[in-house]
Amino acid sequence: MSTDSAIMLRRNFKHTLRYPFTVFNSIIMPIVMMLMFVYVFGDAFNVGSGDYINYATPGMLMLAISYGLSATAISVNADMTKGIINRFKVMDVSRGAVLTGHVVSTVVRVVLALLAVIGVAFLFGFSPNASFLQWLAAVGVLLLVIIGVSWITVAIGLAAKTQESAGGAMVPLIMLPFFSSAIVPADKMGPGIREFAQYQPFTSIIESVRGFLDGVPNNGQTLAAIAWALGLSVVGYAWARSKFNKRA
Repeated sequence: MSTDSAIMLRRNFKHTLRYPFTVFNSIIMPIVMMLMFVYVFGDAFNVGSGDYINYATPGMLMLAISYGLSATAISVNADMTKGIINRFKVMDVSRGAVLTGHVVSTVVRVVLALLAVIGVAFLFGFSPNASFLQWLAAVGVLLLVIIGVSWITVAIGLAAKTQESAGGAMVPLIMLPFFSSAIVPADKMGPGIREFAQYQPFTSIIESVRGFLDGVPNNGQTLAAIAWALGLSVVGYAWARSKFNKRA
């Protein structure tokens, strides 16, 4: 199982290197978004005291996570629709290794994107008040979330009929951070959108990470973020295995 997973992981990394757009979409695009929101629109947003870059960075991290997912859905769907999985069955490759390879490669790619965003944020003047343990806690929450949304993405890729529909199905997940507290506080939004932003999962995740990086942990939001991440992991894994067993 471990050997098969390593082979699948290496295969997915090679695919990533062959398609520069994947790197652009998952790493460069979040940095471009940070440039736009911090330097173009930053002064227009009322986020209370403190520099906007300190407020925006946790939201940009969430954007980096969501932007890196469409490539995974398309890649998973391509494996299913182009007969690659049937070849793996002939080669007696573990079924679980195929899915795990996609998840792990997604986690690694997204982590690289997060490191790039944090690096650029520091160049822009990001000044967190987090202790070492609070940094570790923020990283832990983000890793749980990445694993959860990766399994959901793999399941969506398996459920889609074509690569185009797999990519299109990811649009709501990519757009979800824009309707959260990533860019402006939820309580600054209009009726309807405000309530949606306050109770959707990405807001809890962003506020949890923001609290840790500010040095003022928000225990309620952190518990909600962990619950959402674990829920996404369980649902995504069960859905992905069910779809994979039916189609493979």
